[in-house]
Amino acid sequence: MNNYLTEEAINKLKEEIEYRKVVVRHKIIEDIKEARAFGDLSENFEYKAAKRERARNESRIRYLERMIKTAKIIKDDTEDNQVGIGKTVTLRFLKENEVEEFKIVTTVEADPMNNLISIESPIGKAIFKHRVGEIVKVYSPNGEYEVKIDKVVKE
Repeated sequence: MNNYLTEEAINKLKEEIEYRKVVVRHKIIEDIKEARAFGDLSENFEYKAAKRERARNESRIRYLERMIKTAKIIKDDTEDNQVGIGKTVTLRFLKENEVEEFKIVTTVEADPMNNLISIESPIGKAIFKHRVGEIVKVYSPNGEYEVKIDKVVKE
C-alpha cells in the first residue's frame, strides 16, 4: 500500500520519529528504572505500564518508518483555479444547497472533524484536479451526491 505524502508531510513524520527516539525513549527508560526500584516486578504495575508504553512507542516508530518507506511523493502541480493538495476548497452540496469549506491534505494530515480532507477520501478523490465552477459526482459509502466547486484558494 502506498501512502500519498508531500515532502512536508514526510518531514513531519521524520520529526516525530526523531522525537520518539530521543525524547520519549529516554523518558520511558527512566520510568522503567524507577519502577524497578519499587521491588517485586511480578506485581509491579508501574513496571508493566512502562514496558507497555515502550512497546507502544516502538510500534509507532516502526509504523512511521514503514509509512515513509512506502510513501509515494506527490507535488501540487495544479493550476490556481484547480483543486490540489494544500488548497482550501469551497464546495456547494447541490441537493441540500449547503456550502462547506475543506482543506485538501495527504492521508497523514487528514482530520475530517476539522475539515481537513484527504485526497484519498471519496470526496477528495472526486474533486481532485477539478476546476472552479465544475459540478462533480461523489461516490461514497453513504451513496452518491453532487458538489459544485465554488472557490479554490492556495495558502
